[in-house]
Amino acid sequence: MTTPARIPFPVVDEVSRHCLQEEEPETVHIEVHLPGRLDPARMRKAFTEALHRHPRILMREAAGGWYRRRYEWELTENPDVEVVSFPAPGRSALRDARTRALAAAPPLSLSPPIRLEVVEDTHNTTVLFLTINHTALDGPACLRILATAAEVYGGKDNSPTAAPIRPPDPPQSTDAPSNWTRPARVAPGSPEISPGNGLLVTELPLPHRPKGSPYTVNDQLMVTTALTIAHWNREHGQSPRPLRITMPVDDRPRDMTMPIGNGTRLVEVLFSPTELTHKPEDMPDLLRRTAQRTRALKSLIRPQLGHGAGLLTAPVTPVTWRAALTRGLRRAAAPWTSTTLLSNIGRIPYPLDFGEEAGRAHAVWFSAPARMPRGLTVTTASTAGRLHLALRWSRTLLGHGDGHHLRDLFEHYLHTTEAAP
Repeated sequence: MTTPARIPFPVVDEVSRHCLQEEEPETVHIEVHLPGRLDPARMRKAFTEALHRHPRILMREAAGGWYRRRYEWELTENPDVEVVSFPAPGRSALRDARTRALAAAPPLSLSPPIRLEVVEDTHNTTVLFLTINHTALDGPACLRILATAAEVYGGKDNSPTAAPIRPPDPPQSTDAPSNWTRPARVAPGSPEISPGNGLLVTELPLPHRPKGSPYTVNDQLMVTTALTIAHWNREHGQSPRPLRITMPVDDRPRDMTMPIGNGTRLVEVLFSPTELTHKPEDMPDLLRRTAQRTRALKSLIRPQLGHGAGLLTAPVTPVTWRAALTRGLRRAAAPWTSTTLLSNIGRIPYPLDFGEEAGRAHAVWFSAPARMPRGLTVTTASTAGRLHLALRWSRTLLGHGDGHHLRDLFEHYLHTTEAAP
């Protein structure tokens, strides 16, 4: 019997593994809406074939003693469990699938740490729910798996469309606030008794952007997120503080060579309180400054979680000792954690075309974990010319009504970013 190959946990995976909590599982949820129906047997076969075409996803955490210096992924030849399921259809099927995607992460002990639910809607349509254990994988990597499955199932080319080519920007100085100032927290709303995450998904028009604008849609979404939280905090009596918004940056190719795993690096975009008082005449300047900051941050070459995380995960002591240290440092650093996370997937690069009967995806939502101390994440993607927004929050911070109000604020401020430069 061949001994399975092993891969040490990368830095991102190890830090996430140290800080797992049952109350708020580290799941990424992807929701793909198709206009038709899928054949169960064909879909299971296509998704299994997609897993084999990207063998790095067929992994589980290798067993080991407390004294081991590393966590390791053990690569398997086949899935340990049935990955694809078909829940019974019904009026509450979509709601129940969303709840499951937030409430339970696929275990790391079984290969692969991803599950796919195929839910038939009452309107003769299909919704695919991918639930991902974020300790092992991220959303863009798993979307690549799903695009491969679509190509196998439908027999049509699902190659990614070319990303827009933008000329390199000259070096620019940025006037961002100090990174050493303790950032604002999202003000508590009407928290719920039960722990875990809540979720709201909605579809909005893509914001208009005048031709030749010095900013991108991502910059509009960044400004919208900052203005939304600043407004929310003012309503709830919180003193103005700088906002710090975490933004994942993904430089991986989208074709079959895309590395599978946690491949994004995190940068932080800062806003001073005076920038977020929102006078309509100030919007073009705020968008321009935000664009300068995001371009400067994207151009930086740095480790995924910064240099400190590399030192923290150096395999010089038993992994259980490093876990205790990491959790302690995380608690101590909670007041300096960023205010929120905005993950803009951008335009979905794949057709996600499952053939004539099932059709091509017309809506795709993602949501990222929303653990405290952030307690709120904003995830966006665009498909078929529409913006798909997911707000996800910790129930210990916000309630469902709060989510609806934040959605309304987001929609309002997104519209205000359409001001002409």
